[in-house]
Amino acid sequence: MLSTIVFLPLAGAVLVLLSAGRGSRPEREPLVRYVALAASLLTFAATLLLWWRFDPSSAGFQFEEQHAWIPHFGIQYYIGVDGISLFLIVLTAFLTPIALLSSWESVHKSVKAFSVCVLALETAMLGVFVAIDLFLFYVFWDAMLIPMYFLIGVWGYERRIYAAVKFILYTMAGSVLMLIAIIGLAWAQAEATGQMSFNLLDLYDLTLSEQMETWFFLAFALAFAIKVPLFPFHTWLPDAHVEAPTAGSIILAGVLLKMGTYGLLRFAFPLFPAAALYFAPALGVLAVIGIIYGALVAMVQPDMKKLVAYSSVSHLGFVVLGMAAMNVQGVQGSVYQMLNHGVSTGGLFMMVGMLSDRRHTRLISEYGGLKAVTPRLVTAFLVITLSSIALPGLNGFVGEFLILIGAFRWHTWLTAFAATGVILSAIYMLWMFQRVNYGPLTNTKNTSLPDLSPREWALVVPVVAMAVLMGVVPGIFLRPMEPSVNRVIERVMNAQPQRARLGQPETAASTPRATDPIAADAVSRRQRQ
Repeated sequence: MLSTIVFLPLAGAVLVLLSAGRGSRPEREPLVRYVALAASLLTFAATLLLWWRFDPSSAGFQFEEQHAWIPHFGIQYYIGVDGISLFLIVLTAFLTPIALLSSWESVHKSVKAFSVCVLALETAMLGVFVAIDLFLFYVFWDAMLIPMYFLIGVWGYERRIYAAVKFILYTMAGSVLMLIAIIGLAWAQAEATGQMSFNLLDLYDLTLSEQMETWFFLAFALAFAIKVPLFPFHTWLPDAHVEAPTAGSIILAGVLLKMGTYGLLRFAFPLFPAAALYFAPALGVLAVIGIIYGALVAMVQPDMKKLVAYSSVSHLGFVVLGMAAMNVQGVQGSVYQMLNHGVSTGGLFMMVGMLSDRRHTRLISEYGGLKAVTPRLVTAFLVITLSSIALPGLNGFVGEFLILIGAFRWHTWLTAFAATGVILSAIYMLWMFQRVNYGPLTNTKNTSLPDLSPREWALVVPVVAMAVLMGVVPGIFLRPMEPSVNRVIERVMNAQPQRARLGQPETAASTPRATDPIAADAVSRRQRQ
């Protein structure tokens, strides 16, 4: 079933090529768009079926598929899904048709190639979230760069080539270090067992020297920190967001950035637990700097798209902070916040794209008083803005609340500084919303703007509905991920007795509390042994 979900968009890309015919056929563009949209909707339906069949009580991987690929090197086609990756798969499939539909009126150049790139990108993103073999993970990780590079470089705005090259160089730099670490892990596995393996479950049991574990963790962490992006590796993100087409920005913010935080939780922390616990305070400090820095820079942006881009730096800092805390509330809040950010920030880019399609400008100063002209659009914009600033009752509140609880148990002062980011986000988002939508209608170019079209209603309703659903009934998302989150925490916290090797004493704040029953139990058993 998983392979069907992963490669269904790629099959849709092949159908797009067949339906478009050879060469440039403008008369077939509507057919191309509908075929691509149908393929993405079918994939989304398949992920909902996956969610329906998923066993929420299990902490292990489900729907596993394992086949020998390059046996000589121990490389397998090995995929599976657990509670951590399940909703990231659903999020990817949810946002792809929204991205395609958002480009309906704005992309007119090479529609066939554009649709193929979006669908190929979806396959690569889904592959990243299901891969259990590290070599397979790296193949999907790098494959994802190619269609995203073209989406920015071909269908972007004025400085699109600069942004695309910067995106690829930053990401590739981190990826090369991760590849070296992956090969090193497989080699260490071969020395320990006599059999090379890239299987994540085998590598979890591998014992590394202190020095090797430290360097491997840093290689993985750097690759994922660039992708998040964590301060100070964030400079590629605003350029990529501003120059990308609306569809590219939705996918970039909604899914691609989550690959960095997902990688930290799936690979870096559980593979190298002692090193992860040692460097967790440093990650927490960088996360808090990113929260405050991103919010302050967003506050002074004249361009709506750039403002939302810097808000991503701030919001994803919360995700990393929750992971660094490494307790149930912090990690669960981090996973939930990944989903929230995909919905809220993807929705914000969608709204900015709608305004840009109407006025061909994203400057805040060009707007004002839109409430009198486009009241329905402004209402949708308001709900998505409130979800982004974590208003209770909407999705953003649940994730940030859990992260702050978990982080407070871990490090009080870091949490106090991070909490200022909540206030700052309300300031820059509401100030931007007020300047764009309220006040006098001074610009005559805005007097005749159309309100939401039927196509735009089809975009807005699912995003708003998801923001409300995740805010009102978070349990349907939190329950399935809890066993898998507990399993990761158990593995990482079992390394606590080794922390002295890396020079960091254990503290009460880093010890699992009674609210982390599985992790506390595991440490207790280890100490008795």
